[in-house]
Amino acid sequence: MIEIDIRLARPGGFALEACFATPGSGITALFGRSGAGKTTIIQAVAGVVRPDAGRIAVEGEVFFDSERGIDLPIEARRTGYVFQDARLFPHLTVEGNLRYGERRARIVARRIGFDAVVELLGIGHLLARRPHTLSGGERQRVAIGRALLAQPRLLLMDEPLAALDEARKAEILPYVERLRGEMGLPVLYVSHSVDEVMRLADRIAVLREGRQVAFGTVGEVMALPEVVPVIGRLDIGRVLDCVVARHDGDYALSDLAFPGGTLRVPQVDLPVGAPVRARVRSRDVALALSKPQDVSMLNLFPASVEEVRLQEGPYADVTLALGEGRLSSTVTRESVERLGLRPGLPVWAMVKSVAVDSRHAGFGGPNS
Repeated sequence: MIEIDIRLARPGGFALEACFATPGSGITALFGRSGAGKTTIIQAVAGVVRPDAGRIAVEGEVFFDSERGIDLPIEARRTGYVFQDARLFPHLTVEGNLRYGERRARIVARRIGFDAVVELLGIGHLLARRPHTLSGGERQRVAIGRALLAQPRLLLMDEPLAALDEARKAEILPYVERLRGEMGLPVLYVSHSVDEVMRLADRIAVLREGRQVAFGTVGEVMALPEVVPVIGRLDIGRVLDCVVARHDGDYALSDLAFPGGTLRVPQVDLPVGAPVRARVRSRDVALALSKPQDVSMLNLFPASVEEVRLQEGPYADVTLALGEGRLSSTVTRESVERLGLRPGLPVWAMVKSVAVDSRHAGFGGPNS
């Protein structure tokens, strides 16, 4: 487990409070807007920033404990740090930068091999080149490799894709996914990109102005009303863990099974049985009291209203039960009254668009 319970205050009025425990595997995202405290948390884990009070522990080893007077030095914590800018040594080749990370590791702790890292990140053809000849995505891959070869017990990634354009992001995302799947190394991943978090993260801590407002699996957190001020009303919704059930070659569509039904989406380039993550935004779910006829939308589900939460302004958030599955719908308060929406009421949910993340390919598009 990675345990973080810290508090600190800084001149100018900034204060941070965060408390969560996350499994020592997979990717845990720290999500929020600029200045929310995301980077401060991973700097505290790395030992760069000292909290005023609290406790940090990784795999049972205490990094920091204000009550017990424990504050391990940076080198004893064995964390790998990947910055927004790669920060490679310009006078060294790619191999030289990688070997630098390797030399930082204690021999007894060495379990991640040079050749394995080069293969994982696809950088074998770059070893003789200098950093200034690399693309932004290539530089970040080398920076990740250098951090891995330092044999960390935990990888800290501070908005590693923020400085890249969309093409370079698409280039590097699959390598981050492979890192999660093949290295078995826990990652704390700082980001303010919803799409990035949806694709990569297993769990998410949401921060707002120095305060942690939510923590849990991505599927749990993305539907919480507390995260609306951070994520935005247009992006809240449900994240569904699905499995590819079948492909329809005649129409270039795929069926994705989830607890509660099957989503029909533009064809995904994955075999039947492969895991797929689908994001259904609340604004893309419309409601009807009877089964819609003669509509273009492919995804219609019988459901029942589980909860209605009236919000300030014109909106209301409706939680829908589809057997074991859940969807959310954002409607107007007027619609709640006009349709008589209340817990237990049977309705039809019409899904206008699904964002599909294969965790190996990019998001898909609408499927009306």
